[in-house]
Amino acid sequence: MEVLPHEKQIVEYEKTITQFKDHNHKNPLLSRKELHKLEKKLDELKKRVYSSLSPWDRVLICRHPERPRTIDYITHLCEDFVELFGDRTFSDDHAVVGGLAKINGMKCIVVGQEKGCDTESRLHRNFGMLHPEGFRKALRLAALAEKFHLPVVFLVDTPGAYPGLTAEERGQGWAIALNLRELARLATPIFVLVIGEGCSGGALGMGIGDSVAMLEHAYYSVISPEGCSSILWKDASKSSLAAEKLKMQSDDLLEFEIIDTVIKEPLGGAHHDPALVYANVKKYLLEKWEEFKNYPPEILLERRYQKFRKMGCHETSPKSRSSKS
Repeated sequence: MEVLPHEKQIVEYEKTITQFKDHNHKNPLLSRKELHKLEKKLDELKKRVYSSLSPWDRVLICRHPERPRTIDYITHLCEDFVELFGDRTFSDDHAVVGGLAKINGMKCIVVGQEKGCDTESRLHRNFGMLHPEGFRKALRLAALAEKFHLPVVFLVDTPGAYPGLTAEERGQGWAIALNLRELARLATPIFVLVIGEGCSGGALGMGIGDSVAMLEHAYYSVISPEGCSSILWKDASKSSLAAEKLKMQSDDLLEFEIIDTVIKEPLGGAHHDPALVYANVKKYLLEKWEEFKNYPPEILLERRYQKFRKMGCHETSPKSRSSKS
């Protein structure tokens, strides 16, 4: 497993304990009580390190190569899954995986952004960067859910929509804008879960929902920290500062009411205990389905409208208003 910078001290401590245990089999140096004390100190070290993570540390956790991806969630959450392909206009976008699913008896449409897990699959999935046909594919599946009165589950994990010439030629901006409009008035419950990177329009094109949740160490932002630092400071090395200033972590966004729920991850991140994350996500989805399944369409749409309408509201003090006038 790849070791992140903030985990180096923990890994070294773990190696030391392992060496003591191995040596004890041949020539005991430490008693069980002493080993137990070392293990207790290790637990304390983990809690101290993981409770003081910087925003950039959390970005690195979010990008860990062993972090569960959309295909992993589909495999472990769904008893049944039938994948559907294509946008019925141009082609199939491999950066989007979606289809009919059943989660603990809940029939639904699951659509997720997939990055891939190794070099070959990452190239095949275009590193999770969607083309216009990917957004159209997601919208087609969402419309299918509406037709059969099924909820939609969107799994968001993308560094952004594909910025290449071919995507622009096929209407990348138009495809994202169309999704925003159509998902806003889709008459069936939509549950959005940011499982990893939620960057820019690539995330927002599948980010309209009645309940928007994030995993604890995921991030959701108008731009990546590297892109922000390059634009504001002309220096990509200031990515850690950008990650702090963007306020893109789950606890920040919950406070701003951009998202509705934060789903806890195991200590150190989802890759340390994927089974626990799958259980937490399944619990969230089933609870939200119970909450939203009986809403009439007109109430559902009004709630969704009000949810997004209030984002970004601010007040200007009387003093500042008078000074401007």
